[in-house]
Amino acid sequence: MGLKRIVKKSLGLGEMGFTKDGGNINWFPGHMAAATRAIKSRLKLSDLVIEVRDSRIPLSSAHPELQSQLSSKRRILALNKKDLANPNILNKWVHYFDSCNQDCIAINGHSKSSVQKLLELVELKLKEVISREPTLLVMVVGVPNVGKSALINSIHQIAASRFPVQEKMKRARVGPLPGVTQDIAGFKIANRPSIYVLDTPGVLVPSISDIETGLKLALAGSVKDSVVGEERIVQYLLAVLNSRGTPLHWRHLNNRSEVNQFESDNKREYNPKDLRPQSRKPLNVSDMLYVEDMVTEVQRALHVSLSEFDGNVEDENDLENLIEQQFEVLQKALKIPHKASEARLMVSKKFLTLFRTGKLGPFILDDVPDVNPPKP
Repeated sequence: MGLKRIVKKSLGLGEMGFTKDGGNINWFPGHMAAATRAIKSRLKLSDLVIEVRDSRIPLSSAHPELQSQLSSKRRILALNKKDLANPNILNKWVHYFDSCNQDCIAINGHSKSSVQKLLELVELKLKEVISREPTLLVMVVGVPNVGKSALINSIHQIAASRFPVQEKMKRARVGPLPGVTQDIAGFKIANRPSIYVLDTPGVLVPSISDIETGLKLALAGSVKDSVVGEERIVQYLLAVLNSRGTPLHWRHLNNRSEVNQFESDNKREYNPKDLRPQSRKPLNVSDMLYVEDMVTEVQRALHVSLSEFDGNVEDENDLENLIEQQFEVLQKALKIPHKASEARLMVSKKFLTLFRTGKLGPFILDDVPDVNPPKP
């Protein structure tokens, strides 16, 4: 039985309210509709498009309504957040897109050297146009929270050192929530010829018909947690981990010495939100050790629960029972009081933060398509 069927049946997700008519859930803010129209209009004027996708979901993070228009443009797929993705599988994804005759590069938007390689590819692709056009326009597009603003900021820093830009360059805002950039702004990054980069807001389609695609977008943070619910997102994540047998690879943690464990009564409460890249709060040594210890406890708990599980993870009922057990062991591993009124929600939020910051390891949720695939 496929994971998608298991997810739909065992978690009772149905359409999950991803459609615009899905009950009280409304996911398509007004600015997204306006932004989509503006993006489509400006795409016609662009000389090259950088489509930013999340390396963990190279296909699911594509905007389906823009693909037909993007396919007719000079386009570079920038698979961002490569530091959070499994490098071996990511290489297969890059090879897949190359086989589709689509320029693709894996990047880390926070790394200048990584972004520099992207800019070199941009210049290469624009080389034939530069000789006859005095002004060139590069457009950056992508769904929410794939790291477009971080990429733009890195481009600004590189451009400032390479080109005699006259005006003071404005930094793009970076935030943990999808939809931080809510307008389209142009930034000059080069002279002779003049090259402008347009940063655009992240936009999603009004209706996400495929349940698993919607869940992957939610897990990666492209859909606000409140739209789907943190508990449902964690249920899906646990379903994926268990179906792949990922916790079984953490068996070595059972032999880890207990000497350096931090006891909760000797350590202040630590908020995993501080792990997010946009947080400016530095971690001291004890904080880092505490987080490492917490991650180890989480991985050990999931390993034990799956290795001792006598059911079948391919059976929706068995999988549902396993996930319920894992919520309990995660609550203990994360040191959340059992009497807390929102204990389950607290478990979900902390576990999601550990996943999204890469503390549980690198992952790619999309499967690489077979040989002779259709165009992306």
